Amino acid sequence: MGDLLIVAIGLLFAALITAIWIYNRLVADRNQVLASWSDIDVQLMKRHELVPQLVNTVKAYAAHEKATMTAVTELRARSDAAQHLPDKAALEAALHSALQSLIVVAEDYPDLKADLNFRQLQTELTEIENHIQYARRFYNGAVRQLNTRIQSFPHLLVAPPLGFRPAEFFEVSDAAARVAPKLDLH
Repeated sequence: MGDLLIVAIGLLFAALITAIWIYNRLVADRNQVLASWSDIDVQLMKRHELVPQLVNTVKAYAAHEKATMTAVTELRARSDAAQHLPDKAALEAALHSALQSLIVVAEDYPDLKADLNFRQLQTELTEIENHIQYARRFYNGAVRQLNTRIQSFPHLLVAPPLGFRPAEFFEVSDAAARVAPKLDLH
C-alpha cells in the first residue's frame, strides 16, 4: 500500500511539474505576442506622426487635392481610435493606400517632388512602412506559435482553464496594401 501511495504522489508531482512547465511556456508565448504587438504599435505611431507633416507639405503645393488629404487625416484619426485588431488592421491598410495616393499626387507637381522636405518625408515613410512590414511578420509568427501551443496536446488541456485564448493575426485584406509604396526620390 505504501508503494502505491509513493507512485501516486510521484505521478501527481510529475503532473504538477508538467502543468507548471506548460503554463510558463504559454505565458512566454503570450508575452512575446504582446511585445511584438508593441513593436507594431510603435511603428504605426511613427507613421501617424508623419501624416500631418506630409499632408501639410502636399497642401502647400497641391491645395486642390483636398479630398486625398482629408481621407488620410480621417483614416489616421479612426485608426488611433480603433480598439479591436481586425478594425485597426483594416484602417491601417486603408491608411497605407491613402498615403500611397498622396505620394502619387506628387507626380503631378514637379515643385513638390523637388522639395527637400517632401523627399525626406518620403524616405521616412518608406523606412516606416518597411519596419511595419517586419514587425507585422514577427507579430504574426508569435501569434502562430501561441495559437499552435494552445491547440496542441498537452497544452490544450491546460490553456483554456487558465484563460489562454488564441490571438488574432494582423492581416492585410487589401492586396494593394501588401506592397510597400514605390517612391521616386530623384
